[in-house]
Amino acid sequence: MRFLVDECVGPAVAAWLRGQGHDVYSVYEQARGTDDEAVIATAAKDSRILITDDKDFGEKVYRDQVLHAGVILLRLTDQSPVAKVAAIERLLTNYPERVPKSFVVVTENQVRFGKSRRPTPDQ
Repeated sequence: MRFLVDECVGPAVAAWLRGQGHDVYSVYEQARGTDDEAVIATAAKDSRILITDDKDFGEKVYRDQVLHAGVILLRLTDQSPVAKVAAIERLLTNYPERVPKSFVVVTENQVRFGKSRRPTPDQ
């Protein structure tokens, strides 16, 4: 899969995903300080699933109907890199086919899927 890991998620998730063979663009490593509009636009343009813990992306997807290739919103009590990697690993192990084009909210105990009204045109 192709992912864009938001700056707030950090480099550990990006490194773990690369180790699993995924194509990863890390805002933390490659474009620190990029604003949210540019982050989600880049993810959509490059057909990358955005991984973030920024709730503002929910508003962009649902209220503003911004195009995307998928969004994973981490809503974890434990924000450690280990907890983030464990949450992503659990999601990708159990629901890999449901992640693309979905808006996914991941907590320690739950995974919720929603479809946006405007996935990217090439998806």
